[in-house]
Amino acid sequence: MILLWYPKCSTCTKAEKWLKDNNIPHDTRHIVENNPSKDELAEFHKKSGLPLKRLFNTSGMLYREMGLKDKLPEMSDDEMFEILSTNGMLVKRPLLVGDDFVLIGFKEKEWTQKLL
Repeated sequence: MILLWYPKCSTCTKAEKWLKDNNIPHDTRHIVENNPSKDELAEFHKKSGLPLKRLFNTSGMLYREMGLKDKLPEMSDDEMFEILSTNGMLVKRPLLVGDDFVLIGFKEKEWTQKLL
């Protein structure tokens, strides 16, 4: 599994600590220094089973600065993947990527059900 995270994000550090505390093997990937590609994001979306909007970090400054709240409803999926692939700060984090699933954001109960 790969944890896509931003080390300065408190939720991301909680998720990483939870994985370590539960002895769940994983690699980490800095989501800003190594931003997911358009193809990776499409794969993550498919594996998550969630609406595409859930991949956006809607509470982030960049999301607000770009006015994406008003623009997303008019965009195609391809356009959304293109924007997400430009900057890791636009992507909801952490993302936990497994072979057949993707967990978006850290919700301990959800992670426990999926991984323990």
